[in-house]
Amino acid sequence: MNKSEFDKLVEIMHRLRTPGGCPWDAEQTHETLKRYLLEETYEVIEAIDKKDPALLKEELGDLMLQPVFHSAIAEEKGEFTINDVIKNINEKLIRRHPHVFGDADIKTSDEQITSWEKIKKIEKGAERKSAISGIPPHLPALMKAQKITEKAARVGFDWENREQVKAKVYEELHELEEAIVETSPERIEAEFGDLLFAIVNMGRFLSINSEEALRKTIDRFKNRFEYIETSLQELGKDIKEASLDEMEALWEKAKGLEKSLK
Repeated sequence: MNKSEFDKLVEIMHRLRTPGGCPWDAEQTHETLKRYLLEETYEVIEAIDKKDPALLKEELGDLMLQPVFHSAIAEEKGEFTINDVIKNINEKLIRRHPHVFGDADIKTSDEQITSWEKIKKIEKGAERKSAISGIPPHLPALMKAQKITEKAARVGFDWENREQVKAKVYEELHELEEAIVETSPERIEAEFGDLLFAIVNMGRFLSINSEEALRKTIDRFKNRFEYIETSLQELGKDIKEASLDEMEALWEKAKGLEKSLK
């Protein structure tokens, strides 16, 4: 029987790490690989955004290498193997889907989320003392804010409707304006943070992922700004010499082109 491509990947990784393999691969540790895990994750997201199946296939392969790499390092230390990792997630998926692999009655996504959290809490036991525990500390701040408000909402600590959240956003904006008048750097920073947190909550009520929304806005800004630069270059102008009115006009033109492509 032919070996699966996954088994082949595991073998390749072991070969790269053993004497006579690749010096760079052999030197890596869990710590040195952290940056690559993040980079590969964001490259997968970029491929999804581009709606490019070939690129997504490639980037998913690069991302898949990371758990294989980490597992090879752990196996060398006698800690666990890639098979242990797969066995663990298989068991977890079965445990956390009792309506699929057992006799639980769950009909909606919301019911499943509630069930998932209950099972997760039982699994973690005393390790999780708070309803908002278990959020990775290294998550980007917007993602962490959304996660923590979602967890708090599940135990009833939440606004009742969107209008209340909107009022909170305006309240925080007003408090930021007051802090700016006071010229207190510490309070300005605190009120600015409170405003961002309120906006994340607003996004949650609108079923918007704040991290995703901001990332897309950044991409739009980048594309429009590059359009301004290219347009000015075609006119023989340096962007530093262009007036704000000229750049604004090109910005609006770039926005119009985006709309025409939708």
